[in-house]
Amino acid sequence: MKINIISKKQNPLLKRKEVTFSIDHAQTGGTPTRVEVSKQLVALLKAKRELVYVKNVQTKTGTMIAVGEANVYDSLEQAKLMEPKHIIARNALPEKPEESQAPEESTAEKEEA
Repeated sequence: MKINIISKKQNPLLKRKEVTFSIDHAQTGGTPTRVEVSKQLVALLKAKRELVYVKNVQTKTGTMIAVGEANVYDSLEQAKLMEPKHIIARNALPEKPEESQAPEESTAEKEEA
């Protein structure tokens, strides 16, 4: 996956950088997730992970190239103030599922039968 920055514009009123990018994802296959894209943008823009919010990523029909938009804020407070709640939720890192005891219970039930 290779990200190419198309445009980067500073918005001093909203205290953020507005970034438009394209992604060549021929090696990885499907459209990359927001988390994967934001990790790459953090490395490219030298920003903190919690200040980068990917608004959208869309693959052009029939190609392996996606285009998208992201906002990189100056502070976390400004990001929470400006970004809609659904965008904040979509950019949250996925939580690792805790291991439950359900598989152990199912094996015990099979042994009894």
